[in-house]
Amino acid sequence: MRYAETGVNLEIDLSRGNIERVETDPRDMELYLGGQGTAAKILWDRVPPEVDPFSPDNLLIFSTGLLHATPVPAANRVAVNTFSPQTNLMSHSLMGGFFGPEMKHAGYDKIIIRGKAPDLVYLYIHDDTVEIRDATHLRGKGCTETGDILKKELKDDRVQVAAIGLAGENRVYTASIDHGHSSAARGVGVIMGDKRLKAIAVRGTKDIHVAKPAELFELCMHMHQQIGGSDGCGDWMAVDEDDSFHHDNFAWGNARTRRRGFWSKELEERWRRLKYDHMDRQTSCYNCPKKCRNVISWPGRKRFGYKCYGKDTYHMAAFKELDFTYDILGVAQEYGLDSYSTPQVMAFALELYENGILTDKDLPGLPADSGDRFFYLMEKIVRREGIGDILANGVSLAAQQIGNGAEKYDHNTIKRFEQLPIKLGKLNPPYFLMIATGEKMAITQIEGSFPQDPLPTMEERQAFVDKWEAVPNEKFKQYFLEWEKRNDISNEASCAITDWNEAMHYIDDSIGLCGFVSSFRGQFGGEIAYHINNIPDFLTLATGVDMTKDKLWECFQRIRTLVRANNVRRGMRRKDERPPEDHWAVRDEAFEQKLLDDYYAFKGWNKEGVPTRETLDKLGLSYVSEDFLRRGILADTEKNPATETSVESEKK
Repeated sequence: MRYAETGVNLEIDLSRGNIERVETDPRDMELYLGGQGTAAKILWDRVPPEVDPFSPDNLLIFSTGLLHATPVPAANRVAVNTFSPQTNLMSHSLMGGFFGPEMKHAGYDKIIIRGKAPDLVYLYIHDDTVEIRDATHLRGKGCTETGDILKKELKDDRVQVAAIGLAGENRVYTASIDHGHSSAARGVGVIMGDKRLKAIAVRGTKDIHVAKPAELFELCMHMHQQIGGSDGCGDWMAVDEDDSFHHDNFAWGNARTRRRGFWSKELEERWRRLKYDHMDRQTSCYNCPKKCRNVISWPGRKRFGYKCYGKDTYHMAAFKELDFTYDILGVAQEYGLDSYSTPQVMAFALELYENGILTDKDLPGLPADSGDRFFYLMEKIVRREGIGDILANGVSLAAQQIGNGAEKYDHNTIKRFEQLPIKLGKLNPPYFLMIATGEKMAITQIEGSFPQDPLPTMEERQAFVDKWEAVPNEKFKQYFLEWEKRNDISNEASCAITDWNEAMHYIDDSIGLCGFVSSFRGQFGGEIAYHINNIPDFLTLATGVDMTKDKLWECFQRIRTLVRANNVRRGMRRKDERPPEDHWAVRDEAFEQKLLDDYYAFKGWNKEGVPTRETLDKLGLSYVSEDFLRRGILADTEKNPATETSVESEKK
């Protein structure tokens, strides 16, 4: 019997209309856990670098986390992975809600989709019933509208639907996949649209087996109390009213300016009233005691939900206030547009217009008001009309296509992908590394375990570390105690801190835990729900595999290195790992390059950022090293630089 996982993947070939149930190798769970971990292995095995993201041979993978549908609280983040046409690299997308656990209850760990349907279809799954159905009647429908229609059509309110809107249908690169008030964004909706798959509707009624049910249930009841208590985490992302950090330290427009002093107590109170006057409720995801998402009913718009920075992106890009976001966000979500990249694309277009690179000929009938301009551009982009056909490819590719100096206004991309528009003074070295070397969709999928800034006094630092139970090693407490200035921290500490931040997210994204109950809470201290020291207990009781902290850390290293290998095989190298110039006002090229050297050595990568043969073989990835040798990516004589550097000692 398989514990925690179902042991079955659902394989769908839309070109042939073929449906198969495929048993999986239980050893893959022990090596790669689940979720994005096993998805990375499937993409490596089945999508070689010669496959274009728009090829029928590219895969779109919906993955449950290893702990989905078990009693473990807050295990609900479904992973969606593919290769992105915007970056040509592996896309890491996550969404909460109920979709992942419902997949597991239907009997499937993954839904793996290849090929392209002749016309728009949707996938219907109800336990052993799996059908590819016509969806032409859903063409042009919004994301939540599609879900509502299918629930009525299927006569089942409990079916869980993930759908694309008009943006996905038209292969807009910033298209998202939406489920309820959750989104899998940042490069996956475009592939779902390319495959002409409008939606997946899933209903599951099967049991999930765990190895030690009584012991796991007792541990989970304790965790419910901890997460739900005042020292837990989650709902602060929705209810925290002081948003001064984002507004004072992030760029407005595309990445042009920082509006220091914009935030005030008067503004905070005005926005608080605006929110609560229009908020229906706050909702949770599957099996989570926290309510992280605000659900807003705005006059004349379809109801929508958001949490955290998603509420800020549109009004900051348009130099507006929260009421503008509330007016546009519901429309954008129905179209299935990513709320991180899309506002930056629009602001980029307006910046080009203000500087004469785009003209009235490119933007005929452009309104005068900045808010109206955003609605104008949104319609152009989702329909790929006129200049919208270029802007739909994202800032970096659009800048190349437009030319005439447009590249100068590509302020905020790395690896051709829009980043959060950070605009700070002096560089924070671990954050430099996370942004430069990160291969997820944003810094928010990497950061969180270590504070962003030091505390001013030794007494405050000591109080912080005294209750810091999430640290994997006591050395992190010492790093924090000795840290006095944001930009003044040793390279050794920066490498280790970045590694720990990555570890928690790669583990979360494989077992299905929400980062807001583990990865993201570490930077605030206090009682942390899940961390590297207690996650092995949950995995052992759920799967029956004796999981230890060291084994779990090795799983992280294997998964993270395999993701790296997927992208290296597609051409990613050191030259691509340069954070946007505008992120920090003060830059030191020599320091940054030495920091990058040290981090590559720490990870067991060569000077180009390619994992060495020694590193790959040590992690059981010899099939990767053999491929790299065959392709000339690695030389047979290449040594691991980490064995010749003092940074290696920081891993131990």
